[in-house]
Amino acid sequence: MATNGVRKRTTEGVKESVDAVSHEAKAAPQPHPAGEVKHGVGVEVLRVLLFTSWFMCVAVAINATQIIGCPLYFINKDYYYAYMALTKQSFGILITTITQWFSPTVIRVSWDKSVRGQLKKTPDGRLQLSFPERLTMLANHQIYTDWLYLWWSAYANRMHGHIYIILKESLKYMPILSPGIMFYGFIFMARKWASDQSRIAYRLQKLKERHHGPLSGSASLDPMWLLIFPEGTNLSRNTKKQSVAWSEKSGIPDLRHQLLPRSTGLQFCLEQLGDSIEWVYDCTLAYEGVPKGGYAPEYFTLRSTYFQGRPPKSVNMYWRRFAVSEIPIKDTKAFEAWVLERWREKDELLETFYNTGRFPSDEGVDKQEGYIETDVRLSSWLEIVQIFVVLLALAMVANVVVKLWEMLVGTRL
Repeated sequence: MATNGVRKRTTEGVKESVDAVSHEAKAAPQPHPAGEVKHGVGVEVLRVLLFTSWFMCVAVAINATQIIGCPLYFINKDYYYAYMALTKQSFGILITTITQWFSPTVIRVSWDKSVRGQLKKTPDGRLQLSFPERLTMLANHQIYTDWLYLWWSAYANRMHGHIYIILKESLKYMPILSPGIMFYGFIFMARKWASDQSRIAYRLQKLKERHHGPLSGSASLDPMWLLIFPEGTNLSRNTKKQSVAWSEKSGIPDLRHQLLPRSTGLQFCLEQLGDSIEWVYDCTLAYEGVPKGGYAPEYFTLRSTYFQGRPPKSVNMYWRRFAVSEIPIKDTKAFEAWVLERWREKDELLETFYNTGRFPSDEGVDKQEGYIETDVRLSSWLEIVQIFVVLLALAMVANVVVKLWEMLVGTRL
């Protein structure tokens, strides 16, 4: 009874704080954290056209490349999966270029001792990661573009062709993008565990199959970064209210800067993957300029970030890792407590960020080396050629065939 009383008072206190912050935000609108709009209407329209043209051009090229490679599935599955991994790399290159061109942003990366030595800055200023080739990645969900920066992190590890994301089923029906996503082997959830469980189990078993293709990793297991957002959706005014309601119903004190995580899907994934992965990597994300108690989607929309010239002043990441062998995967109650404790730790990290403007740096090294400041960009512009190489090769072959045909027809005449 006493514990329930404490939980109730804590939940009520969090709810009152959220309501107070919301009231203040409505009463006194704050200036945009990225400043005034940098582009007029004409330039903004031009940026929209350029952004859309590049994105659609590459998306169509990737779809066409995937369709061309489909017969490989019936000829050699090892080479089929390697081929599709290359097309996934192309999408990683696409999202890196659109960020580099339309939304250049400072990225600040810090970490704890569990990943010390695995994050470095190259001589030309790029981030370089040396994380394992197979892992499960967790992250808090601040804004819809979180996945973009995490995919770029995979690019910094040369793993951008091997990332897998658990998505809402509604994203399965997007025009142009959906066919490519299906080829990528992403996992879709309808948020109905009765139907989701068998679908997730099937996809995870695929990720445990052994292949011998050119991109297969050690022990013939394909490289795999499985990205999961345990909160299920991004933090917003509406989802925060739902989290508070769930807190009251379940008796679990709510969090200040995140939604309460759900552990069922994550536990199932770790159980299914078994000893095929050794580590869970956790990333805490925060966007500079969002006021304490505020909601990033209200400031950083697709329009403001890519078209108006108002991206976040910095995107901040804090990395740590946990050994799967030390996580109580088999005990549901203990696992729920483990996930919640990790999210409370993340909440403290976010509290530090909102109070100081930075995540803590690695205390075991010099402060100047305890974090990395970089930006999202390609290591070489030649990588863009990879997106179109299959189509260009096919066009060249078709051109040769046509010329040969014309020569033969001309000789006969």
